[in-house]
Amino acid sequence: MRLLIGSLFYFAIATLVGLGATYVALTRGAAFGALTIGAWTAWPKTGTSGADPYARATIARTGQLPIGLGDGVSFSAQRDDAGRFFDGRCETILSGITPPARFWTITLYNAEGQLVANSVNRYGFTSQEIIRRTDGSFEILVAPRASTGNWLPTGGVDRYVLVLRLYDTAVGVATRAGREAPMPSIKMGGCP
Repeated sequence: MRLLIGSLFYFAIATLVGLGATYVALTRGAAFGALTIGAWTAWPKTGTSGADPYARATIARTGQLPIGLGDGVSFSAQRDDAGRFFDGRCETILSGITPPARFWTITLYNAEGQLVANSVNRYGFTSQEIIRRTDGSFEILVAPRASTGNWLPTGGVDRYVLVLRLYDTAVGVATRAGREAPMPSIKMGGCP
């Protein structure tokens, strides 16, 4: 009897640890094969048949379809270059250039993965509508208050995520290709 109770106890503990670890892996984005360039992170294999089981489970849980590897790659950032989480009450500046791509978009999402509600209904920019400097670089101000130029409103949310999608690009196609690819820098400042 004592052996049976002990076995059931250890089985219950093992079940809780296993389910807890799976929950953490699925909600914290623990997919394998991450490609990190500065503050930007992508999982190029997520949109392929070679995706790991955690990536597949995350896709099934969220219902968000990834970009296929032949189509492009999607980078996301939750922190600036100094490692601070984005704060929607602060001003954040994205500046520089993107890796070579036929087309790209940058979109602002809240922590739950939904578009950030704002009064001007602006949720992102595309490579065709962005205002550039003469050298081809650009600067985007992500802030709660309106500004001239490339302004992306945060709506004052506590936390947000920036997603940069590169379409028809060589970044991420080969294993670890693009570690030296030029990505926009992200600097946060100007908090109330």
